[in-house]
Amino acid sequence: MPFFSIQRPIVDEIGSLTRFTLRFFREAFRPRYEFSELIHQCFVIGYKSLSLVGLTAFIMGLVLTMQLRPSMVRYGVEAQIPAMVGIAIVREIGPVITALIFAGKIGSSIGAELGSMRVTEQIDAMEVSGTNPFKFLVVTRTLAATLMLPVLVVLSDAISLYGSYLGVNIYEVLSFRLFYTQVIDNLAYYDAVPAFIKSYFFGFAVGIVGCFKGYYSNKGTEGVGRSANSAVVMASVFIFILDLLAVQVTDLLWEL
Repeated sequence: MPFFSIQRPIVDEIGSLTRFTLRFFREAFRPRYEFSELIHQCFVIGYKSLSLVGLTAFIMGLVLTMQLRPSMVRYGVEAQIPAMVGIAIVREIGPVITALIFAGKIGSSIGAELGSMRVTEQIDAMEVSGTNPFKFLVVTRTLAATLMLPVLVVLSDAISLYGSYLGVNIYEVLSFRLFYTQVIDNLAYYDAVPAFIKSYFFGFAVGIVGCFKGYYSNKGTEGVGRSANSAVVMASVFIFILDLLAVQVTDLLWEL
């Protein structure tokens, strides 16, 4: 009996999130469309996250190269460092790490923003005034997160590879053109395209979870903090689950 009592809140949460997601798809394709708010949210969510994502990506590429080099030198294949780092960053590390940073910054921000609007009754005031708060607040932020994360992933990959290039040149002299030639020559369609596609799902998960947690926040300022924290945790878990599913699907398609 205690086991079921523990699991029931999780089932209720998943059910509520599913209904919230279905409502998103109903509202997203129904006029009136909030294009101006969508553009504003793309700026807030995308552009203002670039500095943190870029710094993380640069350090990630630099550290990965410096950590990988001793093992590659031990086996006499240090010339393959650009290829190895390029495949690792583009296929897996870049999208996942960027999505986790995105979840920590944007997921918590959306959860706290909508949560504060809920507890101060701003969302209720929008409903009374005839505005559709779900379309204005939830749809725009979720779409912006879905559209902006793939852009951030591409920029993150490029910055990570530049960090890797500098990491290689700490120990030896390698031209920028030769480094990127080795990276590009060893990347395939199977490496880049699935990683880019799954970043859309990561962005959607971060946006919808952050909006869900904030939209149904309660219990004053304590509830706002709890919403922001749980949005990050739940979005991060969904990112790992989606990544696992994406790997399985791409492997099956590759075998076919």
